[in-house]
Order: sequence, then structure tokens, then C-alpha cells
Amino acid sequence: MKFMKKILTLMAIMAGCFGCSQNKPLEYPVAEKQDISDNYFGTEVADPYRWMEDDTTAQVKAWVDAENLVTQNYFSRIKFRGALKERLTQLSNYEKFGIPVKRHGKYYFSKNDGLQDQSVIYVADSLDAEPQVLLDPNKLSEDGTVALGSMSISKDGKYMAYTVSRSGSDWVEIYVMDLETKQLTKDHIQWAKFTGASWFGNGFFYSAYPAPEEGKEYSNVNENHLIYYHKIGEHQEKDALIYSNPEYPKRFYTAETDEDENFLFIYESGANLGNRLFMKDLRKVNPENICKTVAASYAAGSSSTFCKGSTVAGGNNIGAIEIASNDAFEYNVVETDGETLYFITNNGAQNYKIMKAAASKPQFSKWEDFIPETENVLAGISFTNGKIIVTYMQDASTHAYVCSMEGVREKEIELPTLGTVSVYGRKNESEVFYSFTSYTYPATIFKYDVATGETSEFKRPQVAFNPNDFITEQVFFESKDGTKVPMFITHRKDMELNGENPLFLYGYGGFNISLNPGFSVARIPFLERGGIYVDVNLRGGGEYGESWHLAGTKLNKQNVFDDFIAAAEWLIANKYTNSEKLCINGGSNGGLLVGAVVNQRPELYKVAIAQVGVMDMLRYHKFTIGWNWASDYGTSADSQEMFKALYAYSPLHTIGAKKGIDYPAILVTTADHDDRVVPAHSFKYTATLQAAQTGPEPKIIRIETKAGHGGGMPISKWLEMQSDIWAFAFYNLGMKF
Repeated sequence: MKFMKKILTLMAIMAGCFGCSQNKPLEYPVAEKQDISDNYFGTEVADPYRWMEDDTTAQVKAWVDAENLVTQNYFSRIKFRGALKERLTQLSNYEKFGIPVKRHGKYYFSKNDGLQDQSVIYVADSLDAEPQVLLDPNKLSEDGTVALGSMSISKDGKYMAYTVSRSGSDWVEIYVMDLETKQLTKDHIQWAKFTGASWFGNGFFYSAYPAPEEGKEYSNVNENHLIYYHKIGEHQEKDALIYSNPEYPKRFYTAETDEDENFLFIYESGANLGNRLFMKDLRKVNPENICKTVAASYAAGSSSTFCKGSTVAGGNNIGAIEIASNDAFEYNVVETDGETLYFITNNGAQNYKIMKAAASKPQFSKWEDFIPETENVLAGISFTNGKIIVTYMQDASTHAYVCSMEGVREKEIELPTLGTVSVYGRKNESEVFYSFTSYTYPATIFKYDVATGETSEFKRPQVAFNPNDFITEQVFFESKDGTKVPMFITHRKDMELNGENPLFLYGYGGFNISLNPGFSVARIPFLERGGIYVDVNLRGGGEYGESWHLAGTKLNKQNVFDDFIAAAEWLIANKYTNSEKLCINGGSNGGLLVGAVVNQRPELYKVAIAQVGVMDMLRYHKFTIGWNWASDYGTSADSQEMFKALYAYSPLHTIGAKKGIDYPAILVTTADHDDRVVPAHSFKYTATLQAAQTGPEPKIIRIETKAGHGGGMPISKWLEMQSDIWAFAFYNLGMKF
């Protein structure tokens, strides 16, 4: 109660900060410190703000309200924020198209008129026909916070199943639409997660968790991922439990059927860097009586009703066989063609390769190389009518090649510049579409004629800026240990590199995720006003295959931070910027990056923006799906060596490690429905930061409502968030708008 009064008093007088100067230290809410600690291998570690991990309490709500007031008052000082938002709105107001997908003679695609909160799904009889609205997600909620996820159409073309998420959460619900009437059926799946709908007969496979405890939906550990089969017209309670693994509750289990619905593939992941893979020949299964199949798999008799879990409590109820077991590697099914199965794997190929196998002998030991590993990283494969298009990543940008059905490379598809290409084709269709984007090249859809090799522009967005004013270059620098690391630098062509330019440096460096060139209108106002935007391809990503990834994981994680610090130093030494003009940014694992490098080299940056970051490296695995990140991070329980490594860079625990050095201006962002990296990470980090003696620059937190880790955010909320992020950067870098 004493704490509550203190918070409320502070909220009442906070308006006094409204007119204070930019350099005057802010007054922050006083967060209660509790006497809580943990012992890790003989080291006592205090955790005074653990109460913030329960974000449903009145105490946390009062602290959040007080922090939001500080932040709102701070942003009210930035007089050009409204003009910046207006420019961002103008830039965002252009038509955005998705790649057309052909099913049953019709074309399905997404389109956003410009400022719609969510893109609308259309259907057309041909590419030239007038499209009709199939599904408008903007009508699912008044504020645009219900977002459409994945969609899948049944083999007979009668139904479309689709997922929606609410307020940015990873939880999804599955609905089914009758494509003839465009009306919803009564089917409704709840508490599904990390899943789509994979059709088989008159129903589909999906993955879900048991319903969570009320009030803990967005924070409790996610355990016991289950695969079910849902029959159209039935209630979810009658769905058949197809696959589970009670022995390993902290793993993911997902189902995928091929286009012909001949095979079911089950992926088990989350225990290591890769996955296990199972397969069931569905040609031997009657979709009208899955329960009978489930029961027969255990010789447990038959079941006359369509029942949840049938007569067994769990396990491999569908009778799928394991075809790849070494989960240190990845195995992904990319196509089936009659009796031939095609896979992408990095087992025996750190840059990935394509293999094939006979459906009658699908075990990994029987797989054969189809397109061997190359010096560049395999990014994707798309089968068409008589050809195969394969994409590779070379120095973080992608290239596309046409191959014969025997896997022999024939030609390269010419792309506009260094950038990122995404190809879509189908094995029985001659039409191929691909999307291309780069830093000043908005995502444009092209149509490729496989027969003639000709490319034609299908949809080009019209964005209100002149891309010819800018240039992107790729440079390579040496990290602390001599490793060469690439980065992309974008700026105005007429810029003088005099060391005085404001620069925005972005990084990620984790989970085998590659940072490829891409367009965002959010950067344009910064570039237009003399800013330099830089993406750095840190170790931990997938730009150079699995060895590059592993070089930034677990006990090697410091390499990621060293790479980022070296990038900043190189940019300063080569007269792109200086420490008073340098802003750094990252989100999620990139938020961890920002927190870590600020603690290690606070004097190197003027501004730091950490979005939805993993900040507590000792307890991250105790929330939602945090346990899944152990393959990259390791955990504090693994060993004393692993604990010491995590403790040495954990952003929460290393604040103020460099004594007597002022920190940069810091903006932390999170959201109330983020159930991937729970808000407690940002809450505890911010409270610790504000209580530490780290200099006069602002350390504030922006807490979004009805939003999650970033996905599905309506354009209205996105514009507000981007306006705040870039206004903070502009303001603290001394830029004018």
C-alpha cells in the first residue's frame, strides 16, 4: 500500500516534467525493491523486481501507468513528432499486394489500399478479372487488433481454414469458410499456437495446447503441444488426438500434409537446433474415421464415435514412422511428386542441400542427394510445371536460378539489384511469381515465364519518395577476432562522409535468422534528412550457413556483441558518423543485443532503442516458450560455465558494469500481449536502469496496449509506434524535422 501511494503521488506531480529541458534528468517512478535472490552454483544473484513477472497485479499496473505518464510527457516535448507521423502516414499510404496463389482455377491474393489496418483477401477468376472480396479482417474488430494469419484451402476447393490472432498474441483461433457461400461454418478452434490447418479429407490437422490457467494466458510456460484432427461440422471437444509426447512436454509438434493429401509429416522441434521428422502414408487412412485409425495403431480396439484422444491417453496415435531422428539438424519437406519425396536439410551440409527419397523407403539413411550443397546458402526451392527454381543467399542477398527437373542449373533470373527474392510456384502450374525488395526498392511482384525465360512486372507499388536519391553499398569489416562481417549501408547519394552524419545501426544476430535487404517506409524520413541506415549481418544469423549461426550461440554469444561493437567502431573510423550521432536498435534477440552492448560500451552510442528484448538471461526459459531458445542461449541451469557466460552479458544483470560512464538515451518498448518475450523482461530492465546511476540522458519505456511481439499490429498502432521510435532518435541525435 505504501508503494501504491508513492506511485500515485508521483503520477499527480509528473506534469512538472512537461516543460523541462532536454538535458534535465527525468524523475522516474520509484519501483519497490524486494529481498529476493537465487543461488546459481554458489553465486547469489539478487532479483528485486521479480514481482513484475506477474503483470496482472495492481502493483505492476500502477507502475506501468506511472511509467507511461513519464513517457507520454517526454514525447510531448518533441514538437515535430506530429509532422514526422504525417510524413510516415503519407509514405505508408500506397497499395500493397501479396503474391497471387492459384487454387482450383481461381487466384487468391491480399491487397491493402494503403492505410487499412489489415490487408484484405481477394479472389478472382483470372489475373485480368475483377477481384471480389473474400475476407476482410478489418471487419473482425473495430480497432484492427484482430489479425489474419495463415490460410489453407481444402483439396476439393469447398472450404478455406484460416487463423486469427488477437492483440498480437501468439495464440490463434481457427475458423472455416464455405468458399461457395463465403459464410463461416460453425467450426471454431481455440488455444491453438504455432500452427496452421493442414487438410485431409473433410477435416484438417492442427496443433494446440491445453487451455491455460485464467489470468496466466500470456506468461505461463507453454507445455504439452498436441496435434489433433478436426472434422468439419464437429465441436472441438470431439477432435481426435493424433500425436503427443508426454515424455517431452517442452517441445513443438506440428503437422503438415502434402498438396495431394497423400502423406502426413509430423515435425518435433524445440529440444535442439533442428527437428525430428515423422511420416504417415495417408493413402492407407480413412479420413471419415480417424478415431478407428488411432485406436488400431495401439491395437486398443475401435471407437464408434469421433472422440478426443480416442481410447489412448497420448503418444504417436496415428502410427507415423520416424524418418529422421538426429535433431541437431533440420529436415523440411519441400515437395512430393508421386512416390518421390523432396527435402531440404543441413545434415551433412552446413549450407543446406536438397535430397530425395522414395515414399516406400523414407528413412534418412535411404535419402539421396538431389541438388548438392554449394558455397552459398540454400534459401528456398519452388517446383513448377517442368522446372525447379532454387534461391541461394550470397553475402546476405539472394539469387534465383532455374534448374531442370533433374536438378541441373540452367540459368539465373536477373534481379534489379542486391536484394531479397521470394519465389512462388506450383508443380502443376506454368505460372511463377516472385517478389523482390531492397532498402530503397519497395516489394514488387514479378511474373516469370518458365518457357521463355522472360520476366514481366506484375504489381509495382507507388511510394511517395524518390529512390534514385539514395544508394546502398555493402562493406566488410573485421570483428575483434579477425572474422570478416558484412553490412549494408544506405544513404543519400549527395551525402558528404565527414564523420558528422546521424546513423541508425540495426542488428539481430541469432537463431539462424538472416538479415536480408528489405524495404520499410519507416526509414525514409531519416534517410531524407541526411541520416545513414545500416544493417549489420552478425554471427548467430544464417547468412553463411550453420557454422556462422553456431559461432554466435551459447558460449560463443559474445561474438555477436563483438561484431556489433566492431561495426560501430568501423563506421566511426571511416567517417560515416561519430559517437554523438550514433543510434542503435534491435528487437527481440536484437533487443538483447542492444542491452548487452550498451552495458559493455556505453560511451560508443548516443541513442539506444531496445524493442521487446530478452533482458533477463537467467530466467528467460521460465516463461511461455522461452525454453525453446536454450538451443541458442543455453540456460543458467545447464552448468556453472554456462551460468557464468549468461551472467556476464545479461542486460538486466550488467547495468552499470562500466563505472562512471554515462549511458546513452535509451527507449525500451514492449507490449501487454507479448506472450513470446514477456513484458517482465522490459519491466525489470527498465526499473533497474532507472534506479542505477547511469547519467542524465532519458531512460524511458513505451508499453503498447492490445499488441504483442510485433505481428498483426494494425497500421494505426504501427504508425504511432514508429513515430515515437524515430522521434526519439531524431530528438536525441540533435536532428530537426
